[in-house]
Amino acid sequence: MKTLTARYALLLLSLTTAATTLDAQTVRNKTTATRKPTTTAKKPTAQKTSTKAPTTNLAAKPVDTVPVVAAAPEPPRDPLKMDTIKRTRRAESSIDRNPLRERTPLAYEHIREDDAVYRQFVWREIDVREKMNQSFRYKADEDNGNQRFINILLTAIKKGDITAFSAGIAGEDDRLTTPMTLKEIGEKLVGKCKTDQIPNWAKDPDGSKGIMKDTLMCPEFNPDDIVKYMVKEEWIFDKESSRMYVRILGISPVKVTVDANTNVVLGESPVFWVYYPDLRPTLSSHEVYNGKNFGARMSWEELFESRFFASSIVKSTMENPYDQYIRQYINDPILRLLEGEGMKEKIFNYEQNLWSY
Repeated sequence: MKTLTARYALLLLSLTTAATTLDAQTVRNKTTATRKPTTTAKKPTAQKTSTKAPTTNLAAKPVDTVPVVAAAPEPPRDPLKMDTIKRTRRAESSIDRNPLRERTPLAYEHIREDDAVYRQFVWREIDVREKMNQSFRYKADEDNGNQRFINILLTAIKKGDITAFSAGIAGEDDRLTTPMTLKEIGEKLVGKCKTDQIPNWAKDPDGSKGIMKDTLMCPEFNPDDIVKYMVKEEWIFDKESSRMYVRILGISPVKVTVDANTNVVLGESPVFWVYYPDLRPTLSSHEVYNGKNFGARMSWEELFESRFFASSIVKSTMENPYDQYIRQYINDPILRLLEGEGMKEKIFNYEQNLWSY
């Protein structure tokens, strides 16, 4: 009996010890599951950066979502700004016309120096306000651009087809010695740009503060301001063909300076000279306005060669040892015209006196 009681007590003690061990192991497992692991993998660098990014962005300046585009530099001013040439997309005539662009001027006849027994230089002045010279001021736009004669000259200069030469400070140089740039031509035609004060509407919208700013004021070129042209030509008598030839050497637009308050003419001076033989191909591709018959239109090259323009002689090499214009030694305008007509008569009489009837 004592032996059974001892065995029963020993078995109960073993069961109690096992239960106690199992409970301790269960508590240890639960504690291990709830506790954070002591050895964990390091966070990636990108993750660290992303966690610190908000703090860094708060200290930095805000960045606009729309990118700021740098302002483009102001294009250089065109002193000879003209309207853009717009070409027609359809035939503007009911008939098939031979395009003028295919025309080429005829070459001049050769004159030997030994056969030129008579030579005189003559300077003429063409006033476009006269009735016969109205075609010089024709304002229509065609495929070649504006048809004013000054626009034809300036367009050819800007394209590089011809070269403009300086006329000197007072218009004394007509020998085509010094080429001119477009900027120099613009300054001669309209003058230089000036700095002026204008209201600053950006800083003073209502103008109450009187804030001003500097701005560059550049006058614009008006083709109607050119009302005269000067033509330099040479009269040659060729003894081989017994004929008097006239050859145009240069053309120059003349700027007339007028007082804005009194409308009194202050002076006249050539702006630049162009070599006429270089200009002939350009003139042959432009038609001349004919108010009497629009169908029978000649080219500008034919107009000058046929001398369909009105002009007056302002200077010549006949009996002029001081190389002066007529206006420099004759003040009366009527007497100037008579003096010019007298020079024309001398040239005509020279040719006529060579013949005997």
